Amino acid sequence: MGSLDLPYASSFKGGSETFLQNVFESILKTYLRKNPMAKTIWELVKSVDNEKISYDHFFFRTFKVDGYGIDSLASFFMDYGYKVGGRLDFPKKKVQVLWLSPPDVHFPDNGYGIGNGPLPRLVIAELLVEELSPESQEIIRKYLKPEGGKQAVLSSTLGSLIWEKPTSTDFNQLAKESEFAAWTLVYGYTMNHLAFAVHRLKHRFSDIKCVKEYFEEKGFELNKDGGVLKVSEDGLLLQVSAMSEKLVVEFADGVTQIVPASYIEFVERLVLPQFKDMPCDEIKEFHRREGLEQASAYHIMESTRFTA
Repeated sequence: MGSLDLPYASSFKGGSETFLQNVFESILKTYLRKNPMAKTIWELVKSVDNEKISYDHFFFRTFKVDGYGIDSLASFFMDYGYKVGGRLDFPKKKVQVLWLSPPDVHFPDNGYGIGNGPLPRLVIAELLVEELSPESQEIIRKYLKPEGGKQAVLSSTLGSLIWEKPTSTDFNQLAKESEFAAWTLVYGYTMNHLAFAVHRLKHRFSDIKCVKEYFEEKGFELNKDGGVLKVSEDGLLLQVSAMSEKLVVEFADGVTQIVPASYIEFVERLVLPQFKDMPCDEIKEFHRREGLEQASAYHIMESTRFTA
């Protein structure tokens, strides 16, 4: 499923633009603090591209139960002008995804980063808990307290779980049926991954094939599911992601275990055919391929795969 026929961005609606940017900065800092390998890749991109980083999207995972699903995060950002761009369904994973396009915040043509460039798209996935086995549902519902989902954005910025730390028994039992569920139970609303906007980078990293070669040369493990370079059916959306690093997690029962954490993605959006003759310096984000690609998104989610 591609993007819906909606405008690229809505106007900025309410509150402080600076406040929204600060929320994103806090989410980003928490993500980098909790994921050393992602931070290393992020710093390499900054060093190669003279610190002019731009983001394509931020991705989150949620449970669709008791107000903890997509709306628990989306409602806050939609209050600040984010707008529904499209949906994707992954029946095999029992997951559905919503992506939001950012508000039309003014930034310089050469602007970069969250403070000076375009705000990231948001991609929020939710696990359809009611489609899991009764045993898995019971484990998840045991941890999710009523009304807790209202604290989703605060949880993302702090990197703290809203619910109690799970036991290793519950985690491993859940992982047998759904790795998505087990990952979310452990990491909660901490950002699952960020994606760089390759088409807005400069120098060597402005071509996703060069990005792929660079990180392969550096020895990073890239997601090979569906091919290292994932290309949309129309050929206009190109994606590469690293496999998530594995971190030591201590569970509530004192057991420690290695669990895949978060990762980094790179996205290149090519210019739409009707704009291919426009001068390069006039190309804006809305002239490029929008949305997500069903098959590629499915493969990208395998970046947190628990087993080989």
